[in-house]
Amino acid sequence: MSAEENKTKLAEAREEAIDADANLQLIPLFISYKMGIFNLSHRIVLSPLTRTRSYNSIPQPHAALYYSQRTTNGGFLIGEATGISETAQGYPNTPGIWKREHVEAWKPIVSAVHEKGGIFFCQLWHAGRVSNYNHQPNGEAPISSTDKPISKHPPPRRLGTDEIPTLVSDFRAAAKNAIEAGFDGVEIHAANGYLLDQFLKDQVNDRDDIYGGGLENRCRFPLQVVKAVAEEIGPHRVGVRLSPFTEYNDCIDSDPQALGIYMAKSLNQCGVLYCHVIEPRMISLLQRCDDETSHFSLRPIRKEFGGTFIVAGGYDRNEGNEVIANGGADLVAYGRLFLANPDLPLRFRLDAPLNKHDRSTFYTHDPVVGYTDYPFLHPSYGQLSSSLRCEEK
Repeated sequence: MSAEENKTKLAEAREEAIDADANLQLIPLFISYKMGIFNLSHRIVLSPLTRTRSYNSIPQPHAALYYSQRTTNGGFLIGEATGISETAQGYPNTPGIWKREHVEAWKPIVSAVHEKGGIFFCQLWHAGRVSNYNHQPNGEAPISSTDKPISKHPPPRRLGTDEIPTLVSDFRAAAKNAIEAGFDGVEIHAANGYLLDQFLKDQVNDRDDIYGGGLENRCRFPLQVVKAVAEEIGPHRVGVRLSPFTEYNDCIDSDPQALGIYMAKSLNQCGVLYCHVIEPRMISLLQRCDDETSHFSLRPIRKEFGGTFIVAGGYDRNEGNEVIANGGADLVAYGRLFLANPDLPLRFRLDAPLNKHDRSTFYTHDPVVGYTDYPFLHPSYGQLSSSLRCEEK
């Protein structure tokens, strides 16, 4: 949805809003939104969060509770980074979607989300050089656009030009598997310094073939993946995550604004459902830097993409409301706040206190602690009524 269309939608909602309390100001994050064929009851998205609790790459039953806890009727959830092939894994106990066993394990988890009226996308991921020998088949070197290593990881093997079509097929097959598992769509992970980002960024991609050099060549492989996945499951079920400005995993570009704009234009031509972009202020996965002198902005990228535009990057309630109200985004993805507050939409609706996250449990393997044991808001808070818009089924 364009910024102008978003403004029109917000204006219409304000005019039509009828509330029992005439003094209650309409909250932008709780204005319903139509994302393609999906009707969302609010604009708060569960961001994809690696939780490392899928033992031996198999999604576990405790994930059904974790995701269902964070589901609201008409809410949109993006699942954690999920490997597309046996070479895709970069961390222990991250889920896969390349085998029949994975598909069957995901089914009850997806069903738990659907039973509560949620929309659930699977994030398709390949770690590339952000991996180690013990995560690779036969202890081989991880693969990448380059043979340059990053800190604390072994030197990767540079992919041959003739190998890339196989990886495109892997993404396509994983998307097909995700739909078979019941997911409503997929998000292609082209951010955070992982494989597709390693092709996009010119300080990593040092190739001299058709996949290296200028913008068009560096974007070629990621866009081939997008087109193949869209062809397999339909562009209306495909989103893409980008982080042109961030330097995660030593993945840097000399002109991130141009990279973001080029990809937005290209994704628009592909007709995908949404573009999900990380704010320039996120200097690391868990740290933001509000440098007011920075000239980087997501606005030019938003302008070039006509579909749903999702932003992420350390947003709080007020900032989320503001970016929706001013047309900077259609939806806002929340990570750590949603991790620690399974009922985040309800807390935002009531402007209620928030649980604090425990960073020490983010990537442990316990099926409960730091995973499904964060408390819900006490039922008596704010004298809750059944008229709350984001009430769960």
